[in-house]
Amino acid sequence: MKTIRVLLLLSLVTLSGVLWYLYQQPKPIEQRISFGSVGGDFTLQSAEGPVSLSDFKGKGVVIYIGYTYCPDVCPMALAILGQALRNMPEEDREQIQGIFISVDPERDTLEHLANYASFFSPQLIGVTGSKEDVDSVVRQYGAFYRKVEMKDSAMEYAVDHSSRLYLVNPDGQLEATVTHNVDPNTLVQNLNKLIGKS
Repeated sequence: MKTIRVLLLLSLVTLSGVLWYLYQQPKPIEQRISFGSVGGDFTLQSAEGPVSLSDFKGKGVVIYIGYTYCPDVCPMALAILGQALRNMPEEDREQIQGIFISVDPERDTLEHLANYASFFSPQLIGVTGSKEDVDSVVRQYGAFYRKVEMKDSAMEYAVDHSSRLYLVNPDGQLEATVTHNVDPNTLVQNLNKLIGKS
């Protein structure tokens, strides 16, 4: 019995040490690094016409790359972005523009993209383009995607893709990325930094 108590005590001490160590580590929410040549201007199509990153110079821009038929990470990321924007005062929210880039132009028509994006936030615009144009932007931002055939499914295929929010500063430079499942309040803090509010 004494041996069991000692083992339990040692286990608790070890577990406490591991938890303390993990608590001290930087949280992998935000990635702030020198991006070098990653990012930059691009032009894709929306239901209202061509959209370029440079159209929003002077605003903070949040870019997400995915597709509307995505069952999980895309709606989660866009819902979090929408919630973060709603949590901001109106004058700050108006300094942020969201851009949802679809890597599935075969199914994501411009009208469908417009409706999908606006569901999450009026600050979010949906864009896509030819496969060549989309691939160019995906490479520019260090993202990736690939089509996965789904036999015996009405959807025919799904798309595996990276899932990060790209934070672009008012000068049009990629400043940081955050995970798609970031807490909305943490995202607000990041957006405030982007527009010089903190």
